[in-house]
This record gives sequence, structure tokens and C-alpha cells, in this order.
Amino acid sequence: MKEISVVIPAYLEEENLRVLLPRIIKSLQEIGEPFEILVIDTMTPMDQTGLLCAELGVTYINREIGNKYGDAIRTGIQKAKGKHVVFMDADGSHSPEFIKNLYDNKNGYDLVIASRYVDGGGSDNTQTLIFMSWMVNFIYSFLFQLKCKDVSNSFKLYDGDQLRKINLRCDNFDIVEEILIKLKRNKKEMKILELPYMFKERMFGRTKRNLFSFVFSYIFTLIRLKFIR
Repeated sequence: MKEISVVIPAYLEEENLRVLLPRIIKSLQEIGEPFEILVIDTMTPMDQTGLLCAELGVTYINREIGNKYGDAIRTGIQKAKGKHVVFMDADGSHSPEFIKNLYDNKNGYDLVIASRYVDGGGSDNTQTLIFMSWMVNFIYSFLFQLKCKDVSNSFKLYDGDQLRKINLRCDNFDIVEEILIKLKRNKKEMKILELPYMFKERMFGRTKRNLFSFVFSYIFTLIRLKFIR
């Protein structure tokens, strides 16, 4: 067992990971606890991410079953050995230095969130994307009675044992909400802490999010999780 597992889904993100991974390693070394970094790449390598991970001593894993984001998350949960598990994006929107903030505030909480929607948080995205994100977060938190404002940001620190107990079905980015909803169902009095965080724009490359599939999957998942057990 490790104290911390940092899980990073990656899809053609070699350029960003060359910048991020050394910073992640440094941040975890400053914490001073046993850690592992898992980069969850595509089923078949599409760039040199595997070689980069080998150079830096980072665990490189090809996602299982399929190439969707949900497959990467499920693979990461299955492989992570950490008492605490941190998920973060590979595009630079999540600052490696903030991992220490998440970890240092873990005591007494089941989940610690890097939150865009508490005082002091924010986002570098366009106003349209911010509005859409805010609507998704408001609707999900209201309908599922989630006691947090930022449901959809994947940059979170989880209790590893709780995370490994849930069964996840979503294939797209809505799996982030599915995790939170199912954790709450398993533990009614789940304690959540939100730390203010400034969400940054992607450093290099293009986003993998398709707006149409993004909206459709969130609506479908909301209906399925709310009305179909």
C-alpha cells in the first residue's frame, strides 16, 4: 500500500506531461509519504508517453476495455494502491503544487475537492463554458443533495478504500459525478471539504471533449442515476 496514488488519465498528452510530471513528483516528495503516480494512457500507445514515464520512474498503464475517459478512470481505480487517491487532468488545468493542499486538509474528511465555486476559486475558461459548468454543478448538487458546489471538477482527493467499493458505469466525463453520487449512497454522512482553486486553461494540444456528447451524456446519466437504480 502507498499513502498517496495520483492517477492521471492521458490521451495524446505527452507534451503536457513532460512539464507536469516532474512538478507532480516534486510536490509528492515534499509531502514525504510513500506515493505512486499512475498515467493511464490509451489501449494502444499513440505517442511517446510510455517512454517519458519510464524515464521519470512513473507507472505507465494502458487503459482496459476501451479508450473512453470512463475506461481510464475505472482502470486507475483498479490499479491504484493508495490509501488516498488523487485524480487530476493531464492538460495542465490542474496544478501539481495543489496536491499538497488537498492532502494536508484530508483529516476528518472523506473527500477533498479543488473547487472553482467557493470563495476564492475560479476558472480561466470562457464565460459560455463557465455557465454550462455552473449549471451542471447546480443541477446535480440539488437533485442528488450533494453538499458541495463543485461536483464536476475531477481534481479531488478520495479515500481509496471507499473509492474501490463502488461500481462505475459511465463512459464519459460524467463519471466524475457518478463517483460522488455513489460514494454518498454508500456513506450517507460523507464529509466533504472544498478548497478554493483556480482552474487553468489547457497548456498544449486540443481538448478531447465533444460538446454534443458532453451534454447528452450528462442528461442521460442524470436520468439514470436519479430514477433507475
